[in-house]
Amino acid sequence: MLHKLFTAPIGMVVKLGEKIKEEVDKEIYDIDHIQRQLVQLEMLAEMNEITEEEYNKKEIELLQRYEHAKLREQKMFEEMKRKE
Repeated sequence: MLHKLFTAPIGMVVKLGEKIKEEVDKEIYDIDHIQRQLVQLEMLAEMNEITEEEYNKKEIELLQRYEHAKLREQKMFEEMKRKE
């Protein structure tokens, strides 16, 4: 019982860390999320809410994240196929 008393907070911290990692991965690697950000960026540019320089910088960042996410997705798919 004493063991559980001391290890419970550690387990909660680990679960919190896993949840944070899951959310960060979603933000960074979720292809749909990145596509929505690209659309939003395009809309901001069309409404002259951002400068061309800001648009170009953010577009490059998002396209690089998109490419990385697609490569990661492909790698995960290939690993799943190998396990079959």
